[in-house]
Amino acid sequence: MAKIITDKQIINELLARGVVDIILKDSLGKKLASGKKLRLKHGVDPTGPKIHLGRASTLRRLAKFQQLGHQVILIVGDFTAQIGDASDKNEERPMLTREQVKKNLKNYLGQIGKILDIKKAEVHYNSKWLAKLNYYDLCRQANVFSVAQMLDRENFSQRFKKGIRISLREFLYPLMQGYDSVIIKSDVELGGSDQLFNMLAGRELQRLYGQMPQDIITYKLLDGPDGEKMSTTRGNLILITDESQDMFGKIMAMKDEMMLPYFEIATDVPTAEIKRIEKQLKEGLANPRDIKMRLASEIVSIYHGKTAAQLAKKNFEKIFQKKETPEKLTNYNLQITTYKLIDLLVETKLVASKSEARRVIEQGGIKIDGKVIKDINYQIVLDKTGKIIQKGKRQFVKVIKK
Repeated sequence: MAKIITDKQIINELLARGVVDIILKDSLGKKLASGKKLRLKHGVDPTGPKIHLGRASTLRRLAKFQQLGHQVILIVGDFTAQIGDASDKNEERPMLTREQVKKNLKNYLGQIGKILDIKKAEVHYNSKWLAKLNYYDLCRQANVFSVAQMLDRENFSQRFKKGIRISLREFLYPLMQGYDSVIIKSDVELGGSDQLFNMLAGRELQRLYGQMPQDIITYKLLDGPDGEKMSTTRGNLILITDESQDMFGKIMAMKDEMMLPYFEIATDVPTAEIKRIEKQLKEGLANPRDIKMRLASEIVSIYHGKTAAQLAKKNFEKIFQKKETPEKLTNYNLQITTYKLIDLLVETKLVASKSEARRVIEQGGIKIDGKVIKDINYQIVLDKTGKIIQKGKRQFVKVIKK
């Protein structure tokens, strides 16, 4: 049996960096210092197919506890994803079908495996037990909570005051997440600060079923690079599956005020060094662009390695500072000599559809060999030397006649 690491300095850092709430701090501190192997729970609902840096930040904290020797319990919410968590929503979240969730799960564990050692973790799908509950079980659990408690929850309270519909289904979600803790006998649950109510429900249900209530750690939420909440609708996501160059570019495009939160939550840069960076920025002793370059390199290194980060930095400098094309281009060898530009943009996956191609062309977002093309009827003639097509600031492909 592997020894549990109880280094006080490491534990104190884990209980401070990016942390919003700890319940109960004294209890958890003693457990971590005792050398006992703890069961640390974290749940992820596959409501979409990709994991962004915000969700990854909590997984990275979980990985650090795993490195201390504790048992990570990953709950994949294949059942709860169908129901929908209202924790961070100002309106009702639609239910998903089993097929939609199954599709989202296709590459989910592979992405999580970039962060956690999946082989050492316990992975459970909560449909295994939640799908078996009957009405009596549900009523017994619901009896622990009052409607007043549910309406005290901030987002429910705001919606209730505004007359925005709250379904009974949304009241049941905390029970489901809480029951997960009962089934796997969780010692500690980790999650974003928006999950506090759900995790507290876990403590109450563990008491109902005769278990010691879990301790809780919640973490700051990571906003998008524009300073707004990360969302697919806004298009401000930075995904851990983003290509290294694209990830680097998104970080370089972020608002300056977002740099310090990203250093704290999304990197492993020591806290003392982040404070030095903060001081330098405040006193005008550092160029924000250089600090942002450091941030982008740190984050890209985590998900793609140092070599990829160095290349992404080099390519960024070529594109934006020296106005050159990147060294690494995706090449398309095509048999047809003459293409409609709209068709070629779809063919090379620079756009998802012809309608998007028309919009981007009309807005001046396409260049061929450095020249802006705004004619939606433009035809491109390919040759053996190839032509470079650029979409926006960061996307380049080279098309060559076979």
